[in-house]
Amino acid sequence: MSQNAVINLDGQSFELPTLVGTENEKAIDIAKLRDLSGYVTYDPGYKNTGATKSAITFLDGEEGILRHCGYSIEELADKASFLEVAYLLLNGELPTQSQLDAFEADVKKYTVTNDVLLKIEQVIPSSTHPMSELSALVGLMEGQYNPAETKENILRLIAALPIFAAWNYKKSIGEALVAPDQSLDYCSNFLKMMFAKPGEDYKVDPIVSKALNKLLILHADHEQNCSTSTVRLIGSSHASLFSSISGGIQALFGPLHGGANQAVIEMLEEIKQAGGDTSKFVAMAKDKTSGFRLMGFGHRVYKNFDPRARIIKVAADDVLTALGVQDPVLTIAQELEAAALSDEYFVARKLYPNVDFYSGIIYRALGIPTDMFTILFAIGRLPGWISQHQEMMTNKEPIGRPRQIYVGSPARAFVDMANR
Repeated sequence: MSQNAVINLDGQSFELPTLVGTENEKAIDIAKLRDLSGYVTYDPGYKNTGATKSAITFLDGEEGILRHCGYSIEELADKASFLEVAYLLLNGELPTQSQLDAFEADVKKYTVTNDVLLKIEQVIPSSTHPMSELSALVGLMEGQYNPAETKENILRLIAALPIFAAWNYKKSIGEALVAPDQSLDYCSNFLKMMFAKPGEDYKVDPIVSKALNKLLILHADHEQNCSTSTVRLIGSSHASLFSSISGGIQALFGPLHGGANQAVIEMLEEIKQAGGDTSKFVAMAKDKTSGFRLMGFGHRVYKNFDPRARIIKVAADDVLTALGVQDPVLTIAQELEAAALSDEYFVARKLYPNVDFYSGIIYRALGIPTDMFTILFAIGRLPGWISQHQEMMTNKEPIGRPRQIYVGSPARAFVDMANR
């Protein structure tokens, strides 16, 4: 049973309502605090601020729990397909077989090449980062489709992102495009568009497709992270779904968020160039004065092991074994992993390898360019962004407008130019 919280300020007492979530998360409702007392709360980075009520994802960082609509990430990654999880996020329930078949068929119906967007993509300079290109193409979809067609646009986005990613990759290596193959499942179609050559009898490795399916599921949603909050904030102004997702892609681009998997490989390359002595860099990571940081270890939210990392570690081992990849950079990654899992310094601080560490290893093994790693993250996170956007719109949430504490100059008179 919820109760009121009492706050004492300037000799007055104010009662504020409290609320309790499904998983016993407790919160104080401060919506009227400023009106009642003149005070606002101060919470840099919104680390302790609940900006919304959501029925999509539950995350407990202390216990290492991640659930979507009540279903554990472990079971979803083991038993579901990516589009099955996408349906769950968008509808709140797992689909029946007929519902899943219809959803998959609907996505395939929109897995087509938009010639206008393709022409635009082809003139975007190759020096442009793939994430910037992806954000631009998603934003430009608004000019190609009616923003009011919400259901259709959701399907278009899910179908389009793998196509946009394949366009970028083929352009970067100077190869001809491979048309979408609607006879294949979502992950296999993406792999074929990426790695097949026109007219080639390309066979998708089931181990690779399975690993990609797990990766996309593990990235599908992660509560109110930076990019998801960005999508909701943009959408709160009633900007279109395309504009909101485009902004979310740019937020994901940052090295402290989705770009972390790219930063992992860049770190491994740095270690390789320095001679490959992982023990030296492990020692540097322990030395706060060295300025060196191990990327892909620890997590801002998870205070224990990242549950997604446990799952993807197995997939990474399977992919490396199946493909027989001989890559000194991946060998360095395995040495760092072993050190972090056994070294008391890292164990005591719970600096375990996270999902970005293992996803970077898999993408590297698959031959995906480092600057495209975050594109794969975006494809996986898309259903979460869309479901969060739709939940916000359905709940008619107000436009986002954080407060601030002003610390600049107090009021002062204008000084004429001659007296400055």
